[in-house]
Amino acid sequence: MPVRTANAEWEGPLVGGNGRLTTETGVLSDTAYDFPSRFETGSKTNPEELIAAAHAGCYSMALAHALAEAGHPPESVKTEARVTLSKVDDGFAITGIELVCKARVPGIDAGTFGEHARAAKSGCPVSKALGSVDIELDAALEG
Repeated sequence: MPVRTANAEWEGPLVGGNGRLTTETGVLSDTAYDFPSRFETGSKTNPEELIAAAHAGCYSMALAHALAEAGHPPESVKTEARVTLSKVDDGFAITGIELVCKARVPGIDAGTFGEHARAAKSGCPVSKALGSVDIELDAALEG
């Protein structure tokens, strides 16, 4: 299996400094991130947003695979991941992630879909990597 790489460069102090992120594929290329975008409201990216994107993408793929393997290939799987960064005793921590998923899956009942949705949550590699974080799932069929 391939090893994926990304690079971060930070200049200056935490408050007032700024950084750039680059991925090996070039999808992120000198993508800016800074303190306001992480702890306030800013227009640049931040680590939690990138974790949310990775988790939403991984979960959607895991669910699509599980459904197809069970004979219910989805028309679409749309997932939003909401990552919560909180102040804790010893600094900051990601304290929760909520996955909100809507899927179009012809010929499947809600109960069977729910079983696959829950299994995909625990089987998704990003969920496994974030095992110390409370991950909630709200998955439903649409259409």
